[in-house]
Amino acid sequence: MELFRYRKAYEKIAMGFLSYIPTEKMLKKLQETITLYQEDPNWHLYLLKREEDFIALVGVMVDEEEGEWTLQHLSVNPSYRNEGIARYLVDQMYEKYGHMTAKGTVHTRMFLK
Repeated sequence: MELFRYRKAYEKIAMGFLSYIPTEKMLKKLQETITLYQEDPNWHLYLLKREEDFIALVGVMVDEEEGEWTLQHLSVNPSYRNEGIARYLVDQMYEKYGHMTAKGTVHTRMFLK
């Protein structure tokens, strides 16, 4: 599996994964979220690829000044759920941002260690 940093070419794929998240179902909300990841340097979005297919997405907001990162979005293709993919993605974020304090939102804190 390989983690890819979001770029504009992945926009439709990312929006598809975000649409699995109940709070992101509406098109306007999806567009606002994608815009945040595209324009705000503190918002980081990653896509996970297994073989030829993207299978999951993880998004974090990093606050260097506060020394913390917040797990904002986590979405796994339904065909790959219950395989430990979400745990793998969270572990990858701990590796990238482990020097900072991890936080979650109301919807994501259950995925943090």
